[in-house]
Amino acid sequence: MPFSRTIPTNDQPLVVAKILHFRRQAPWMYALLSINAAALAYSHIGYAPRILTHAIPAMLVLLALWRVIAWVLPPSAAMLTEAGAARKIRQTTVLGAFFAIAFVTWALCLARYGGPYQQGHVVVFIGTTVLGCLFCLTHLPAAATAVGVLVNVPFLLYSALNGNTVFTAVALNIALVTAVFLIVLRDAHQIFENLVASRNALVVERQQAQRPSDENRALAHTDSLTGLPNRRYFFGALETLLASRQGAASPVPPAPFCVGVLDLDRFKAINDTYGHVCGDRLLGAIGARLAADTHAPMTVARLGGDEFGVLYDGPPEQAEPAIRHLCESIHRPIAIDGLEVTLGCSAGIAVYPEAGTTAHALFDRSDYALYHVKAHQRGGCAVFSHEQEALIRVEQRVEAALQVACLERELEVHFQPIFDTRTMTVSSVEALARWKSPVLGEVPPETLIAAAERLGIINAVTLTLFARALESLAVLPDPISLSFNLSAQDLMSRTTMREIVRMILATNISPKRIIFEVTETSLVTDMATAREALERVRSVGVRTALDDFGTGYSSLGSLQELPLDILKIDRTFVNGMATGTGRSMVAAIRNLAQSLSLDCTMEGIETESQLIEVSLAGYRYAQGYLLGRPMPIDALLMTLRDHHVQLPDPAPRSLSAVRIG
Repeated sequence: MPFSRTIPTNDQPLVVAKILHFRRQAPWMYALLSINAAALAYSHIGYAPRILTHAIPAMLVLLALWRVIAWVLPPSAAMLTEAGAARKIRQTTVLGAFFAIAFVTWALCLARYGGPYQQGHVVVFIGTTVLGCLFCLTHLPAAATAVGVLVNVPFLLYSALNGNTVFTAVALNIALVTAVFLIVLRDAHQIFENLVASRNALVVERQQAQRPSDENRALAHTDSLTGLPNRRYFFGALETLLASRQGAASPVPPAPFCVGVLDLDRFKAINDTYGHVCGDRLLGAIGARLAADTHAPMTVARLGGDEFGVLYDGPPEQAEPAIRHLCESIHRPIAIDGLEVTLGCSAGIAVYPEAGTTAHALFDRSDYALYHVKAHQRGGCAVFSHEQEALIRVEQRVEAALQVACLERELEVHFQPIFDTRTMTVSSVEALARWKSPVLGEVPPETLIAAAERLGIINAVTLTLFARALESLAVLPDPISLSFNLSAQDLMSRTTMREIVRMILATNISPKRIIFEVTETSLVTDMATAREALERVRSVGVRTALDDFGTGYSSLGSLQELPLDILKIDRTFVNGMATGTGRSMVAAIRNLAQSLSLDCTMEGIETESQLIEVSLAGYRYAQGYLLGRPMPIDALLMTLRDHHVQLPDPAPRSLSAVRIG
């Protein structure tokens, strides 16, 4: 059998298992060689030449001890690979052959010296050493065969050529025992191979059974549209980060990490304009960009819609630039179906543990930071601050008070007049919400509306305020109309819009005296539903107005498609009329409205010069503190009397019809 032959290496675990098992036995084999050689050399001192009792055995023992040290040291990484293990087996087989030839040659050289005891010791050395080595080579049958052949054949030939019948008989006996041992070793090794193969098959079977489970787990944690991790994975990873920080008590403060929320700007408008298929492709392209720009220690996931979550396992000084880079990446133009689309992206960041120590608190505060950015610095990125924490506490107090508030008793409506600039008479009034809480006192209208929207009770607030506004409209003279603001949630609620129509029809008030104001942002939420709601109220004669024009994202084409009667121009344009460019802009808006057959109202008039400029620009209606501040209905009626406006007679009537049923 060739010395280089080894077990086929197509089964890597088997080859590695062989070398690892032999590694535990190799030191004992070389230790046995060393001890037996030293004993044989000692027994021949004084009988054989010193080179055979000192120099050669010393060299052989040193070589054996070198191999002991080599096998005692930890295995290298290369030895644990398929190629490395196979190479080590071949090396061991060659070294085994070398040691077999060297030791048996040296022993046979000593057999010529000394008396019967010394010569008998040579026989004992050869027999015990070869059998001991074969035991240690159980898992390397090729090496064991090589050692058995290279020891027994020379010993048998030596005994036969010397005519020593006793030595010949002993050599034959040792050769027979070696042959039987090699046969048994082959059987034992086959059992070992079968055990390893069975273990490997069991591992493969478990891996195959586990693979569908792993695939399902991966699918359950992956967003199918973008390929990014999904909301479930995001919050699981967030909980894992929290557990790593809170798992063990330590005098050292926990290392910070950041939770970020990204929200796309203008995605809704693009999705509505070009369709959901284009929107899905756009999200897929954004997901690919985010995946390419995401590197450890950052994780990006799609939370739903056009919102993405970010986990950054590091301080805010590192997290903020990385998240800003993601926003900049999203802002680059994207080619979709021949179109070049450009989106914006805003981001909010919360830092552990300053902003919170739970997943809910951290995500809530990062979302609040995002809300603050979108309201004041759209397209930016900000870290949740102590100032925002104070605002949250105020909002929580407002929400707590609003949840137990008696809306019928605590809500009021104030009215701000809108003037006809040609006659300088009141043409209409805008109804504005007022809330006087017994707990908090006067609450700003924007705070009331925002809290009601967060609590999901804005529809109830709207209906209560509208009932109050209808009561007041009944005591105003017929030429004066009522403007009332509707929120995005009002427009999205078919129940609320049906109730509003019912309340209008239940009164003797002409629907033409009612104007519903909506903002551009409320229309962008769901353009189709908003259009349907506006068409429904217009079908009964109510007029509609687009409030704060110029601050949202509605396209000029949308103005033509929407059922509108009036444009209310945001106060920022009034402030810009001091320049020629500003005046040109105001005139252009007026011409646009006129081409669409829309009336125009300019908001924010605070000085005489502004009123004159607006009148010269052709704006018929104006509103602002110069003309009148918001006031209760009684104060409004007194103001109208002062302007010699004829008020209707207070005829007895029941207003229960306009109450919320």
